[in-house]
Amino acid sequence: MRLFLLWVIGFAARVTLLAVPPLIPAIHRDLVMDETAVGALGGIPVFVMCVGALAGSLVIARLGARRATVVGLVIVAAAGALRGVGPSLGWLLAMTVVMSAGIALAQLSIPALVAAWEPANVGRATAVYGNGMLFGEIAGAGLTATVLLALVAASWEVALAVWSVVALAVALVVAVGPDARRGSAGAAWWPDWRDGRVWVAGLTLASASLAYWGGNAHLPDYLTAAGRGSEVPVALASLNGFQLPASILVGAWPALFVARRWPLVASGVVALLSAAALLLGNGALSAVWAGLVGFVAALAFVLALALPPLLAPAGDVHRFSAGVFAIGYAFAFSGALVAGALWDATGSSAMALLPIVVAGALMVVLGSRLNLTYSRP
Repeated sequence: MRLFLLWVIGFAARVTLLAVPPLIPAIHRDLVMDETAVGALGGIPVFVMCVGALAGSLVIARLGARRATVVGLVIVAAAGALRGVGPSLGWLLAMTVVMSAGIALAQLSIPALVAAWEPANVGRATAVYGNGMLFGEIAGAGLTATVLLALVAASWEVALAVWSVVALAVALVVAVGPDARRGSAGAAWWPDWRDGRVWVAGLTLASASLAYWGGNAHLPDYLTAAGRGSEVPVALASLNGFQLPASILVGAWPALFVARRWPLVASGVVALLSAAALLLGNGALSAVWAGLVGFVAALAFVLALALPPLLAPAGDVHRFSAGVFAIGYAFAFSGALVAGALWDATGSSAMALLPIVVAGALMVVLGSRLNLTYSRP
């Protein structure tokens, strides 16, 4: 039951967020958005999840992880459904900020729940909720336009509300489930930035975020600029779909992957080779290389999420996680912006692959030079 709860929380923390990209054409048409507004709609959640991780740590310290999870999911459900009210661009962006704050709180609570519910099974529990997050991303991105719009008479406003009902249902299940009072409610909440382990875990998450968010942001334009626009749908599907096997592998054999050096080193090498292949290849295998990027990004993502419950005392997991998420999402937000700015400044489409290259280099350094075998104090 606890593993099931972790899975559905992870699912609900992602599905409302990734439902937006497939609805962009309809939203763009109805709200007369320019490309700056489209970029803001995609970038706001990542930025808010970075800043919101710190505020979320304070909420968890006061309420405990379980109640904070419920509050976060209720915020996600309410603000997610209200995004289509009006509709107006200003309201849509405002509700996206509020919804993203709820996501930040809900996902920050999960490592603390792992520490409370599955202290002897951190690797598998983390892989389970990481798998839930990945399924939420795939469901939001893959089913919204292809299935959900047809069921709601092509109304993007109603489509957003439907996914919000899912988030509310999960909040209710978590609220009435077993062990409702368990969780960390310590007074401390601000991350200890002097703790090098926070930076190890944060940079591990940053490497995963750079590869995933950078790939999704720039790979379509890169392939289009290279005259390979027809490959974009398959490449994006591969980038996102190949994340699932990584989470399943970690869940099946956590001792082989979690807190080990070799998975990060291997992931970094694969990311660098994939970026080189995308740059130099003829396009026939672009979906394969994009899929490998998605696979290693998901592997690093799950490994990073497992570190807070392993490295921090149970009462400090929330603030340790806050530092990790803040570092990771700061890199994800800035990495895509820097790559785009360098493309504009140099005129070289190869800059689109820079986030993947940086991610690969980070993985190699973290895996080969830094000690990831800490045990919980």
